[in-house]
Amino acid sequence: MVPSRERFYGIAAIGRARRLVATLGGRFSTELGIDVDRGADDVERWALAATLFGNRISAAVAMRTYRVLARAGVQTIADAGGRSREELVALLDQGGYVRYDERTTSRLLDLAEAVADRHGGRMASLGGRFTDPGELERALDALPGWGPVTVRSFLRELRGVWPGADATLDERAAAAASHLRLPVTPEALRGVATASHLDVRDLEAGLVRLALAHDLTRCPGGEECLACGSDRDRLLHF
Repeated sequence: MVPSRERFYGIAAIGRARRLVATLGGRFSTELGIDVDRGADDVERWALAATLFGNRISAAVAMRTYRVLARAGVQTIADAGGRSREELVALLDQGGYVRYDERTTSRLLDLAEAVADRHGGRMASLGGRFTDPGELERALDALPGWGPVTVRSFLRELRGVWPGADATLDERAAAAASHLRLPVTPEALRGVATASHLDVRDLEAGLVRLALAHDLTRCPGGEECLACGSDRDRLLHF
């Protein structure tokens, strides 16, 4: 007998969701060795990483740059605020931010100052203070250099950790979900993830990865999408 969740969402959709995450990966934080479920310190680390992801630069460069910073002892926004401009520029250059090193350095220093002034130097403090999703998003959006993309990237991986982390899907994830004939609302996508034995955060991050790596306009989508195959190289170079 087919379980009720599989009957409701469809075995094919569940298969696409599973293959998507298996092919492209899930949460960016997990790939960086950050576990936001573990506690506030990892949330602080993810806040710095999310800041890097918010720039117009590839995810690979953002992750490499975070690792360079972390190895140098810059693991949080507060850590960045304790370094000189010259140190940060040099570290960002090592990570591949050559075109954006000065701008990103200014952004990090301004952000560290704002977090210190408004939130006691701890990004993790926002989770308990702002339990309403709209208020939380506005508080994050008010930070220097943080716009809708950064806010949603940050909150996506905090679903289920912070009460207010319940943002709508960002445009990239929604476009990829529609392409794969999957639901485009967080609640319905959570149902597919549960039926697929996936964490919804991994499924949502997988959709973002698909939107970044795949030309959705040149693919029929649904069951015929290359994301449903097992050949990662074909997907990434389609």
